[in-house]
Amino acid sequence: MERNTLLQVLNLSISFGSTKTRVEVIHGISFEIKENEILGVVGESGSGKSVTSMALMGLLPKKTSHVTGKINFQGRNIVLEKEKRLQKIRGKDIAMIFQEPMSALNPSMKCGNQVCEILQHHLKLSYSEAKKESLRLFERVKLPRPNAIFSSYPHQISGGQMQRVMIAIAIACKPKLLIADEPTTALDVTVQKEIILLLKDLQKETGMSLLFISHDLALVSEIVDRVIVMYKGDVVETEISSKLFNKDGLGPKDEYTKALLASRPKLSKRLLKLPTIASLKDKSFQPREVTAQERAIKHKKIYTRAPLLEVFNLRKEYYSNAGVFNAKSVVRAVNDISFSVFEGETMGLVGESGCGKSTLGKVLLQLEKATSGSIKYRGKEITSLDSSELRVLRKEIQLIFQDPYSSLNPRLLIGESLIEPMAVHKIGDSKRNRKERVIRLLQRVGLDESYYHRYPHELSGGQRQRVGIARTIAMEPKLVICDESVSALDISVQAQVLNLLNELKNDFGFTYIFISHDLAVVKYMADQLLVMSAGKIEELGDADEIYANPTKEYTKKLIAAIPRGI
Repeated sequence: MERNTLLQVLNLSISFGSTKTRVEVIHGISFEIKENEILGVVGESGSGKSVTSMALMGLLPKKTSHVTGKINFQGRNIVLEKEKRLQKIRGKDIAMIFQEPMSALNPSMKCGNQVCEILQHHLKLSYSEAKKESLRLFERVKLPRPNAIFSSYPHQISGGQMQRVMIAIAIACKPKLLIADEPTTALDVTVQKEIILLLKDLQKETGMSLLFISHDLALVSEIVDRVIVMYKGDVVETEISSKLFNKDGLGPKDEYTKALLASRPKLSKRLLKLPTIASLKDKSFQPREVTAQERAIKHKKIYTRAPLLEVFNLRKEYYSNAGVFNAKSVVRAVNDISFSVFEGETMGLVGESGCGKSTLGKVLLQLEKATSGSIKYRGKEITSLDSSELRVLRKEIQLIFQDPYSSLNPRLLIGESLIEPMAVHKIGDSKRNRKERVIRLLQRVGLDESYYHRYPHELSGGQRQRVGIARTIAMEPKLVICDESVSALDISVQAQVLNLLNELKNDFGFTYIFISHDLAVVKYMADQLLVMSAGKIEELGDADEIYANPTKEYTKKLIAAIPRGI
């Protein structure tokens, strides 16, 4: 049955800057979204996916952006609409799930009130009606303890929970078009599967269309009807999902799309180095599989040394007052955990959102104090260090953050953000020397010298994450905690960053604790795997062995939820 067109993009071009310095980032693209259709958009970081979606919402800054072409929605050109009219469309007819929930949610408002606000504004509900509907939406997006999260601020809940609050806001008014910009980026595989099923159910229920932007090609292949592939501001391929992902024997036509599909880590084999767009295009990539024997030799070398980090019976508890006369409630975010990390290894840490992964990382960094237990770094107890000793420790143990945008100061140039911690820790003997070091670091992570003079908002998500990695290696640490450090990256840039992390590990002798909800990525990176659930260790052992033969039902459930669409 032929579907009607809901939104039509014709010859859309977008540029930024003043008339003299204007830079075009979208070059005359055209596509359409049908009614009740799921259209996928894939491409490298900086290809223009998110900029295009912002233009569809009329959210590009009027003073610094220049948009030409047409975006026809229900017979009206969004490009020409006044702001007052756009405010009526946004949230009600066209809604958006943003890529970075920490930046998109209001930090000064409780989560529940942020959902109530949109319901009251567009549907004219009373507060009590809006609250009732908000709690129902929280249940629909599988949020645990809906009443507690309704009364929580964004910083009090996990990254995955924040993303689900964002989804609740987006679907609140049952929009005709839902733009989902990396909607499952911060979610673990089991919740990701639930959210995808939820979005598909909502689509059937309301007849809405969905523009699904994602770096996860396996996920895209399982949900979308058609796919648009973008590269450097152009649409290079548009195809039906089953044809593009080779489900009926055809596959992609464009070389870039072929390279994009090859960049995803495979569960079936462990490559020494992942293919990237550049290495496949210039034919320099030579697949080299790591054998079980090679892993065994490497592990014998690692695990015969003394541990770099030892954790014994670690607990981290949070208390909340339930009322004046009621007892305090206790949440055991980390509950009696013991493990060791050895120099030169990558310890993979996986588990569902809210299982305690990030809390454990914060306690290891002493950003949060342990309730009880012991943490020894190079044989020395670190839970009782004074402030000067902690400063030395923080140079040795560094964190690559989950949200690269929130971790960078928006008022500082990228170069200044990198120089600042170097000055604090007295790395480099002068400002000129530090600047030279910073430029070398930027080049080391694949960014040229021009990035020194840019602000965080001028960079794509992948570029910001590279800056975060550069800032980490500037400290010359020994142990690096990667907290969802590639979750915000599209598949091709993710491959580059994973290769970069492994190169840096070899060059600088890093040891990693690699926290991620993406089990395919963790399998590629990890020597040992630690599986967490509800603050406890479910399973601990060799990564390949656990993936091949998981012993716990929880681990089996996680592995079964990995998208395998390509």
